[in-house]
Amino acid sequence: MTAIALTIAGNVERGSRSIIDADQIAVGDQVLVLPLGEGIEAMQPRPCDIEGVAGHPRLLRMRGDFVPIVSMRARLGTPGEAPPLTESIAILVEAEGRRIALVVDQLIGQQQAVVKSLSTNFRRIEGIAGATILGDGRVALILDVDATI
Repeated sequence: MTAIALTIAGNVERGSRSIIDADQIAVGDQVLVLPLGEGIEAMQPRPCDIEGVAGHPRLLRMRGDFVPIVSMRARLGTPGEAPPLTESIAILVEAEGRRIALVVDQLIGQQQAVVKSLSTNFRRIEGIAGATILGDGRVALILDVDATI
């Protein structure tokens, strides 16, 4: 596992920031931010909504259609055991006409977030649009749905 320590400078030049409305989600003990409007629907999957291959869940029925499941734990390399799919939260997202179910551990709530560019302050990370600083001082990565799909 590779750990990344990220420090974002708190001094922002006038006019260089963007504020978005967003959902806070948790994957393990990491809080992530999903821009509001990117998530079409969130649900806790029921066993009857899950289709699998060889005992591994691959598709989830959302809004009458089956969509591929993308585990954010697997995508981010989050350590620890994932909760069962039926105890997780699936968020339906769409980009370029393709829909997937992002599976996260918890939906925390909504907040406004000041967007900080990672490419300016660090480097570009695939699937991450930027970062924000939470009220408790921790850094939360902002998901880039287009790059995730």
